[in-house]
Amino acid sequence: MRNGWSPYLGGALTGLLLVLSVLVTYQLFGHPRYLGTSTAYVRVAGLVEKALSPESVATNAYYAKEGVGIDWKVMLVLGVPLGALIAALRNREFRLRWVPERWAERFGSSPVLRAVGAFVGGFLIIYGARLAGGCPSGHGLSGMSQLAASGFIVVAGFFVGGIPLALLIYGRRR
Repeated sequence: MRNGWSPYLGGALTGLLLVLSVLVTYQLFGHPRYLGTSTAYVRVAGLVEKALSPESVATNAYYAKEGVGIDWKVMLVLGVPLGALIAALRNREFRLRWVPERWAERFGSSPVLRAVGAFVGGFLIIYGARLAGGCPSGHGLSGMSQLAASGFIVVAGFFVGGIPLALLIYGRRR
């Protein structure tokens, strides 16, 4: 981390965002809504499908349960890369590149391979998140903030699975 933010500050700000989201959504909707992003992808997919086949969305029980359209979680998903861009510009670390250096060191500089890897990884993440009924921010951050045992178990699972996988894919840093 060259000019990046302190991870402690990032964690504290994320916790503050979680508290604010509960307070604001409680005031707006009468019950709290916790942070999570995987539902946003479902709502946008439903919106796209509704434009192509409105009758299939109207009769789909999954879309009826999750909802279709743009909401604050969709705005959160859009805000994450925007925030990353602002941070990179602020820290003078922004550079246009097709393939990140760490990827190129391990897998080569092919932008097609990188795009396929990113697509497959993204698909697996969102598919797994929907199978689990939520994403890491939903289960991890929101679950742990409610002191739910499942939140602590899932976060432990992220580390138990994520660290060995990262070491396998990228190896140890020199």
